[in-house]
Amino acid sequence: MPAEHHRIKRGFTLIELLVVIAIIAVLTALLLPAVQQAREAARRSQCRNNLKQIGLAFHNYHGAFRQFPPGFVSGSPPPATGKGWGWGAFILPYLDQAAAYDQINFSLPMQATANAAPLQTILPVFLCPTDLVNPAPFSLQDASGNAVVNVTPSSYAATVGDDASEVDDTFCNGVFYRNSSTKLADITDGTSTTVLAGDRSWAMTNGSWAGAPDGIVVRAGHLNPWSTATASPAALGLVHNNWINILNDSDGGLDDFSSLHYGGVQLLFADGSVRFLADITVDGPLHKSFWAMGTRDADDVTSGLE
Repeated sequence: MPAEHHRIKRGFTLIELLVVIAIIAVLTALLLPAVQQAREAARRSQCRNNLKQIGLAFHNYHGAFRQFPPGFVSGSPPPATGKGWGWGAFILPYLDQAAAYDQINFSLPMQATANAAPLQTILPVFLCPTDLVNPAPFSLQDASGNAVVNVTPSSYAATVGDDASEVDDTFCNGVFYRNSSTKLADITDGTSTTVLAGDRSWAMTNGSWAGAPDGIVVRAGHLNPWSTATASPAALGLVHNNWINILNDSDGGLDDFSSLHYGGVQLLFADGSVRFLADITVDGPLHKSFWAMGTRDADDVTSGLE
């Protein structure tokens, strides 16, 4: 009988295996940024949609009351904030959150026991999907670290005006501030160039949608390099148009716009539009233009940022 010929099965050599692994690693490295960019684009789109919903709620509130909601309400002089209920609480019915709104006793301070349930209601519309935020109640503390009230987080804040306006002032040149009652007719600078609200990352500043409860301090978020920085209670839901994503400010940028979107923030304008603005961290013409976007009637110029 003829000798039987056996076929020798040949496997991968070590070199071939290493080449295949290297090719896979290169392809993965090429694809990963594209996947990450696609995911961030989707997150940014959802964030923009959140701000558009907030803008629509502002305008529906204005349609019902002939004015925008107050930045926060207070019968107390600064630095106290009184009952403290803010713009986010007042627009709840126009965000399909009538149940949470109906639970609030606006005649009582925010930290009253009767108001615990609505303050701990998680509202996805106030959470940017790019922000690194734990969607759960967190404790607001006084300057000594004692817990005062639990609230739920927000990735957005409304603006009180330009750098001349502080979040706890009694009168500001923007749309939202202590006991404000701004009307559309008051925005003579133009609704398409006046900012109402925008990104303020919870990972940079621990903010909330509910208002400014008396006796607390606003603290830096876990990604803020100025980790011990604190701010007025009014900064819980309010900022001013000064910087965007400032990281070298000794006050931690707690009262400025910020986000984890690459290179800037998304801002809601009084005409209901949402636009992305790049970081502003140094003085210059664009800095002054950004200030101008915070004012309602200063007749100032916003050129270079539209």
